[in-house]
Amino acid sequence: MVDQTLAAKVAIVSGSNSGIGAAIARELSSRGAYVVINYPFPPLQSEAQTLASTLPARSIAVEADLSTTTGPQMLVDKTIAEYGRLDIVVNNAALAINLPFEEQTLDHWDQLVNLNGRGVFLLTQAALKHFTHGSGRIVNIVSISSRSPPVMQTLYAGTKGMVDSFTKCWAKELPPKYGCTVNAVSPGPTMTEGFQKAGDEMMKILQPTIDATPVAQRMADPSEIAFAVGFLCEERARWINGEHLFANGGLFVD
Repeated sequence: MVDQTLAAKVAIVSGSNSGIGAAIARELSSRGAYVVINYPFPPLQSEAQTLASTLPARSIAVEADLSTTTGPQMLVDKTIAEYGRLDIVVNNAALAINLPFEEQTLDHWDQLVNLNGRGVFLLTQAALKHFTHGSGRIVNIVSISSRSPPVMQTLYAGTKGMVDSFTKCWAKELPPKYGCTVNAVSPGPTMTEGFQKAGDEMMKILQPTIDATPVAQRMADPSEIAFAVGFLCEERARWINGEHLFANGGLFVD
């Protein structure tokens, strides 16, 4: 059994009904945290509730669309109503669109900026006042695209760059006020359900990137990203602040 180093801590993991978010939820729960599984739309309720019911620590599923102006506050309110406290926020929910620059539209802009940028901004604001001084953890899931953006990711890379900058700013501004730490984790290509369904053509496009990964020529398993997040949430990680942890097998080295 994993040491229960996060026992009775309460963690929100946004966008956690599947993929990297679900893996993070499992990792934090395995360490004893109560995890709030967040999903954006009613059709995903069953998936989110099934995950919550299988976690070892008491967890719940909450519907909240973080691309709206009200969803982040709703997610925090339901968390506090259920548990009466909040210790960890993992800003994971995000959307990617890969298109030539000329084909990216204002609708795409609104989709990505509202979720990937504003959603992180609002969820973090809503959470801060509930942190117990000295134990709060904010972990932003960024991407290697924020530092080494590929073609066709103008908007996605831009929004992840925004969250990269949020992390640096908040790591200086928030700890003196709230006793929290603020860090980021940047995955590279990760074998989520979305990638599994992407098809052979997408994998052909990705293959040169995968082949260039120094540690191994493969995509990451979501659990490997989740472990990095779990580490930053530990009490013993209290002196790690403003860190950008690249969990991508050395594909990008800063």
